[in-house]
Amino acid sequence: MSAKTKSRPRTKPPGQRRDELMNAAQQLFLQQGVASTTIEQITSTADVAKGTFYLYFSSKDDVLAALGDRYGQDRLATVRTAVALKPADDWKGKLAAWAVATVSGYLDSIGLHDILFYGSRPATREGLVDNVTIDFLCDLLQAGSRAHAWSVEDPRFVAVFLFSALHGVVDDAHIKEKHVNRARLVHRLQQLCFRAVSLPSI
Repeated sequence: MSAKTKSRPRTKPPGQRRDELMNAAQQLFLQQGVASTTIEQITSTADVAKGTFYLYFSSKDDVLAALGDRYGQDRLATVRTAVALKPADDWKGKLAAWAVATVSGYLDSIGLHDILFYGSRPATREGLVDNVTIDFLCDLLQAGSRAHAWSVEDPRFVAVFLFSALHGVVDDAHIKEKHVNRARLVHRLQQLCFRAVSLPSI
């Protein structure tokens, strides 16, 4: 037996196995819904024994919670990247980038979003306002105020307002328009963001 064969691990790292179970669950939830998906189907799709599931999750609800956390972190990473690409002193550009990335991320994953946060469990007040995207926007507004790019009396209030408004208008467009005009929607939301911090429109 070669040294390479001897050094190869027999089992996958726990983090990788957990991700594979989550990926399998997400795939099945999107294909057939949460209620119709069984734990046996999840483990079969992930190509693991049923008992392996319970090493990482206690139930389907536990998987949903983990997928919800991952969804939020993935969306946040996209927003962070978009904002970070702007020059350090381009605060208006950073706020505009936040709007673009948040709208695009929501629209691109709205099916998964609805399954994770609406379709399988009732929405909570905490879930609507306690999330990493609002926290990031609040920090961005505070940083802009410290840099004297704008003046915001209550960054948390404005962050919750903008995040909630953004989701409301995107939901409305998604329901009422056959093909959402992203450019127009983003432009209007950017104007709202600018007005909220007393910046001139573009």
